[in-house]
Amino acid sequence: MQLVCPAGNLPALQAAVDAGANAVYAGFRDQTNARAFPGLNFSDDELRAGIRYAHAKNAKVYLALNTYPDSARLRDWHAAVDKAAALGADAIIAAEMAVLDYAARTHPGLPRHLSVQGSATTAPALRYAYERFGISRAVLPRVLSIQQVERLCQNSPVALEVFAFGSLCIMVEGRCQLSSYVTGASPNRHGVCSPAKFVRWDEHNDGSRSVRLNDVLIDEFKPEEPAGYPTVCKGRFDVGNEIFHALEEPTSLNTLELLPRLKQAGVTALKIEGRQRGVAYVSSVTRTWRKALDRLAADEAHWQLQPEWQSELSRHAEGHQTTLGPYHRAWH
Repeated sequence: MQLVCPAGNLPALQAAVDAGANAVYAGFRDQTNARAFPGLNFSDDELRAGIRYAHAKNAKVYLALNTYPDSARLRDWHAAVDKAAALGADAIIAAEMAVLDYAARTHPGLPRHLSVQGSATTAPALRYAYERFGISRAVLPRVLSIQQVERLCQNSPVALEVFAFGSLCIMVEGRCQLSSYVTGASPNRHGVCSPAKFVRWDEHNDGSRSVRLNDVLIDEFKPEEPAGYPTVCKGRFDVGNEIFHALEEPTSLNTLELLPRLKQAGVTALKIEGRQRGVAYVSSVTRTWRKALDRLAADEAHWQLQPEWQSELSRHAEGHQTTLGPYHRAWH
């Protein structure tokens, strides 16, 4: 199985490749990708250097063009497809049909992966994208159980990629109305959840901190309490006179214990989430998954989950806790 790792900048790309990634995914420094945070992503020169670095070490680079343009800005996404092809990207990851159609007609030799943002959860949906736009791979949404993934592997006309580790989203893969409701900026249209310009941190005399998103109080943190990037879905709210994570607790997906089953199902690639994370995260998580995959390839019959692998991944998890998420449903 291919290990696909995040690259929010050139040092992260190099770290992922050095740690054993088979491929990295990156984005341009604009709203054509779903991690359009200030300070992230690549200029043309940086991406050119990154592709050269990856290719020298037999790794691939995929370009995430996975947001949804409106009709007035569609040419910007077309230009991004042209640029990805010109720079030598190994594939694009796209969700919007007009973007996929343009790529298929204009650059038929550039592989097209259906983004998780495309929300293809059924064999007919995968078949449509394959027959209409010639996709060669699809990234499955993080809403499926392991049994559903196994059935899709049996019936899909294309290779399938699944998320293996990283932040979860309770919405339909980034199509979040919560952030849009609070800020007016849609993650799928503007490329970022909780845009930084709407975030305000306040420090108080007792050492505590509070964070607001467009003047809406999202959370309050005690002194020394770790605080992640503020999103509405992972904030704490007063509900029925009780303050708690009413929508979702900060936690990370970790499917390491399912690794043999995912391989037996026929999953082609495992994706690590985290283009907004730093070099230390990318290096550690990539190295841990590389060890697990290499040991599985060497001796599948005797593969065992190692406690030190889980311990290392937990260090980098949101809230320092992990979950199998929808992969494991006791009622399924």
